[in-house]
Amino acid sequence: MSAATLAQLRAGALRGTVRLDLSAGLAVVPPEVLTLADSLEILNLSGNQLTSLPDWLPELPRLRVLFCSDNPFEVVPGVLGRCPALEMVGFKACRLTHFPAAALPEQLRWLILTDNRLEELPAETGGCARLQKLMLSGNRLTRLPAELARCSRLELLRLAANQFSSLPAWLWDIPSLAWLAVAGNPCTPLAAAPAAGFLEIPWRELTVGALLGEGASGVIHQAAWQPDGDAAARQVAVKLFKGAMTSDGLPESEMAACLAVGEHPHLIGACGRITGHPGAANGLVMPLIDPGSQSLAGPPSLETCTRDEYPADRRFTAPAALRLIRSLAAAACHLHARGLLHGDLYAHNVLHDASGSALLGDFGAASFYPPGPADRIQRMEVRAFGILAGEVLSRCTEPGLLPPFLPALVESCTQPDVAARPDFRAIMDALGAA
Repeated sequence: MSAATLAQLRAGALRGTVRLDLSAGLAVVPPEVLTLADSLEILNLSGNQLTSLPDWLPELPRLRVLFCSDNPFEVVPGVLGRCPALEMVGFKACRLTHFPAAALPEQLRWLILTDNRLEELPAETGGCARLQKLMLSGNRLTRLPAELARCSRLELLRLAANQFSSLPAWLWDIPSLAWLAVAGNPCTPLAAAPAAGFLEIPWRELTVGALLGEGASGVIHQAAWQPDGDAAARQVAVKLFKGAMTSDGLPESEMAACLAVGEHPHLIGACGRITGHPGAANGLVMPLIDPGSQSLAGPPSLETCTRDEYPADRRFTAPAALRLIRSLAAAACHLHARGLLHGDLYAHNVLHDASGSALLGDFGAASFYPPGPADRIQRMEVRAFGILAGEVLSRCTEPGLLPPFLPALVESCTQPDVAARPDFRAIMDALGAA
């Protein structure tokens, strides 16, 4: 497919193309890409052998998105800073050790540097006024430039699996920050005592069946669990971790969070940890979710950046909307009471049914509270809840039947003054009165 695409490019058969994917072991970017200058917006060069980018790249005036992951780059090419429309840049799983300030595009909104060898970011990153999403997990960072505090639009930040012995105090005051991953650093504890009732489940007790899904951190199958001595088997889900770095962090961090979650009616927790897997894989046994449940929304797109994409026909009655919002507030309140930050409180991680009953899952970005102001840490995630609740309210078919205080509560959760936001207990108290 890639070789065919390259051949088409060189034959001039791709005129008018908006997106070009080239993965053919390339050591240089073919100059024929310039023939697409009038239309090309997305260029995916991942999975090649590139160590540099051509000086003519800024001659692609419409180029908004550039993926260069899985290439042996050691330095982020400075030519990126001269690309006039470039908003999204991805260099995941390269060999980066240096990020020069000259490589920062003026229009940058979304930067992916996951799984590299970077020890610092340029101070000029703080001048990226449009920056919303910054993904730095799996590097060797020990500090963030203080100038980053000026990025008032920054909403999602991934710092997991680095070398932070502490996190800067200004981090908790960034007015737009809502989604944060920090597990796997020296300043964030990894291990915790399992919640009461958590089991060690031998692999021999499990009969694995159909594939249910696959995510960045693991593969989920349906399974029959029959504990030794029990006459009947119980239908469950089994998640086996891949053991690889994800954009959110390390699988062992997700395991540790799942161990500590405990049971809650609105969380997709775990029944136990798998032992004795023949391949020594880490795994969890989880409840099997009713197939009638569906994802509340899809994940953000290249266009929406930090906002989920809902089906056009997704609507809620007033009772369903209120129940959904209450369910998510209760789940978040439970997590924070246990000192856990979910880190990815998004609609695409929520399963729901027509009545509004909701289940929050996916602990890939979860972490235990790092040292710092616990109230500010919690109120940072309150903003994520407020955004999600606002999305639900905007899709309610009966807004006049909702409690009149609800819009004001959502607004208070998303206000830029972090300290003035309510905590989850106060949110629960307010919703309990509805």
